[in-house]
Amino acid sequence: MYPKEYIQFLAHFHGDRDYFECHEILEEYWKKNDKKNKTSIWVGLILLAVSTYHHRRNNFNGAKRTLEKAITIFESNPNHVSILGLEPQKLSGLLIERLSMITNHQKYNSFNLPIYDRSLLESGKKLCKKNGFDWGKESDILNNNLVHRHISRDRTSVIEERIQSLKLRKGNDVR
Repeated sequence: MYPKEYIQFLAHFHGDRDYFECHEILEEYWKKNDKKNKTSIWVGLILLAVSTYHHRRNNFNGAKRTLEKAITIFESNPNHVSILGLEPQKLSGLLIERLSMITNHQKYNSFNLPIYDRSLLESGKKLCKKNGFDWGKESDILNNNLVHRHISRDRTSVIEERIQSLKLRKGNDVR
């Protein structure tokens, strides 16, 4: 019923709290299924993961900017939020609370998304257990490999993709 990538996203979001991996998983899925749609629910979830990653690293500006975009997407698509097994009103309240924390430079703490679909919740928990981590545990903020994961990332493919995109734009830019 739900894409396996979404369940993987939820398992990481609530299990090992690897928000960078959440972003990677859903970005890949989004690019294959809905790439041109910048207001896709998948983009909202990607932005939520990125915001949470930034917040944990005390990058309040990045966290705020990305969370504001995510909130706009979620509020524009409450039916899509619901279809993904999440409670739209509870999610909205939770994210407004998170935005206030970020705006006021309050310390990050782990949180869970309001999943109302029991089968989705069980699928996420089952995957967590299979991967060796517990659903709902606090983030290990002392784990630099987790907190600052982007530093060790091989960005070759990202850089190549941006260069190709720039070349395409310049090629289509007739003046």
